[in-house]
Amino acid sequence: MLADFFNLIQNENMKIYRRPRTYIMMGIMVALALIVSIIWLSVANDKPSMWEVVQQESSLLFMLITIFTVIVAASIVAEEFSAGTIKLLLIRPWSRSKILLSKYIATVMFAILLAIVLLASTLLINWICFDLFSTADTTNDFRISEGSSNFGYIIQYYALSLVTTIMTVTIAFMISTIFRSNGLAIGISLFLVLIVNNILFLLGALPYKWVDYLLFVHLYLTPYLDNIPMREGSTLGFSLMVLAGYYILFMAITWWVFNKRDVAS
Repeated sequence: MLADFFNLIQNENMKIYRRPRTYIMMGIMVALALIVSIIWLSVANDKPSMWEVVQQESSLLFMLITIFTVIVAASIVAEEFSAGTIKLLLIRPWSRSKILLSKYIATVMFAILLAIVLLASTLLINWICFDLFSTADTTNDFRISEGSSNFGYIIQYYALSLVTTIMTVTIAFMISTIFRSNGLAIGISLFLVLIVNNILFLLGALPYKWVDYLLFVHLYLTPYLDNIPMREGSTLGFSLMVLAGYYILFMAITWWVFNKRDVAS
């Protein structure tokens, strides 16, 4: 049974990686990292540490990981319904829960792969640009975060950023399952993240207890790395607990809708 489930995940991965858009997304990330590094190298009067550039590029480009993964999450369920291939899946000896879980796991794996590609490319590109060919000794006098190594800080930054991405992707996955429209899922998810989130984030300054439990107040976790709480008295652990509650709610709705849906409709 476990082998069958792994085959389901492998099947979903094949659907993702046989598409040219997957490699175009990866190419765009690497190309942008290279372009930003070259521009920075060209205009900087004092050559910065590679770690400084890696941190800045990661903060700029990680949003692409969220956008690209949302596109995959929005289509991985909706396109099965629009193409009618969902019926072929459901006649197989697999439960609906396993089918949906395999799609979700494949999507999360794609997000992790994009994060690895971005991390590896920014490290390699900026090592070449700012350390290997730089005559200035900048690698020993720059520290992104006190009490941690530069590499350790970057790893923590990516880990917390992935939490934000997975939450956003879960929303897109839920919308795609409910409405069976990848365009609607992509549009609503990106609207929530890029527009609504920036507006509701301002609510964090309001002195009301109920604000502590809003999703968007806790969606971005990386400020905790610099000891900047999302709200006064808030901690990383509390933010993760709030996100976990929303995550369980979103997944429960997704599973309920998918298992109750009439595929003939």
